[in-house]
Amino acid sequence: MRTLVFDGRTGAAGDMICAALIAAGADPDALAPVSDRLPVRYEVGDATKNGIRATTVDVVLDGDSDEEGDDAGGSGADKHGHAHEHDHAHGHSHTHGHDHSHEHGHTHDHDDAEHTDDDPEHAEGAGVHRSYPEVVTLVRSMGLPESVESVALDAFERLGRAEASVHGTDLDETHFHEVGADDAIADVVGAALLLDDLDPDRVVTTPVATGGGEVEMSHGVYPVPAPATTEIASGADFAMVGGPVDRELLTPTGAAILAAVAEGVDAIPDLDLDAAGYGAGDATFDRYPNVLRALVGEEHEPGDERHGRGDAARAPDDRAGGLVHDDIAVLETNLDDASPEVLGGLQETLKRAGARDVTIVPTTMKKSRPGHLVTVICKPDDAEAVAERLARETGTLGVRQSGASHRWIAERDFETAVVSVDGDEHEVTVKVASTVDGDVYDVSAEYDDAAAVAEATGLPIRDVVRRAERDGRDRIGE
Repeated sequence: MRTLVFDGRTGAAGDMICAALIAAGADPDALAPVSDRLPVRYEVGDATKNGIRATTVDVVLDGDSDEEGDDAGGSGADKHGHAHEHDHAHGHSHTHGHDHSHEHGHTHDHDDAEHTDDDPEHAEGAGVHRSYPEVVTLVRSMGLPESVESVALDAFERLGRAEASVHGTDLDETHFHEVGADDAIADVVGAALLLDDLDPDRVVTTPVATGGGEVEMSHGVYPVPAPATTEIASGADFAMVGGPVDRELLTPTGAAILAAVAEGVDAIPDLDLDAAGYGAGDATFDRYPNVLRALVGEEHEPGDERHGRGDAARAPDDRAGGLVHDDIAVLETNLDDASPEVLGGLQETLKRAGARDVTIVPTTMKKSRPGHLVTVICKPDDAEAVAERLARETGTLGVRQSGASHRWIAERDFETAVVSVDGDEHEVTVKVASTVDGDVYDVSAEYDDAAAVAEATGLPIRDVVRRAERDGRDRIGE
């Protein structure tokens, strides 16, 4: 089962969810229906958060400047979607020409008639504001796939019901002064589109951090999480956890999206990991990276013998020197006319279709023509879909399959190592390889994380790798 895991240790917001999905493999082009229908555009970039390289998504309203601004959500700011409350900045990026990524930089007043920001149009919720029925009508008019429309409407209904409950109004009378704006709709519908593109069989989330402290609204000072967030979470399947900083981390928009799509789990399930990505917010904390992590991989179900790990894979007949037996299909094709642009994006494209590994090797073909041999490893059940994607992407006339092949693989787990440089701590993910008996025989740092720490600190990458792997071994008792 292909499973997507959200790991919200520093909260979640609409733009962070979009960014995490893109970082985990979703195609940004999937967002086109929103830009076609609303006067917004998405800007996808990257940022380094406490040594972690993460993806950013800014929703820019047409006519606004491209200066870095503020979004609403998770790690510091999301559109609160309060029917009569204004939002305060918390570390996300809807670009509207002024920055609120500081910890407590302006009065958190939520009355829609009183904005205390420097800009007459607040960073969050700028543009047209709509009632709940108007939002529903707009979403239904966008021509979205049924599954995407269903997720978006579910999220907005949760937001609307939360606001109606908090303010003592009927759902149809609820007016969104933030989540009804174009940029907030872009977050919710964008997340639904990206999730549809990633197409996991299951979506789960670990307990989501809410942050702490207080938030000032027009009706008084309230503890974090905000009333609407609390109301949404009460009807969600996932758990909330306070902290780890005194700042609002989980916002109504982020909570509503997660509630609409994810089951709650206590911990990351047993995954054969295919992709990991980080969605960044704008806030910066001393010890905690302001990111939402997304993990995609094959989840191991009890009795599922197709998986390389799990109880079924540990049977004596599946062992060889402590490794695990795994069934795979091997696909190959020779290309003599593929452009560098096609080859450059082929690995990620095939992985989104179900490939577990892709190698492209230069070779010499008939008549001494230079070409490339593309070899793909995938699960047997995914072979047909991967082969079709390979043919469509490259134009090849045939793809060879080496039956149902077998391989022996290690148990693979991931640990977060810490590299300390001049008193600052930087996190690096390390991959831990072991036998089915738990004997660890290799610990290796993930290159992207190590490269981000090297860039942030000035250390050579090999020094970062060495320190991370040493710390990883210490943490697992090796």
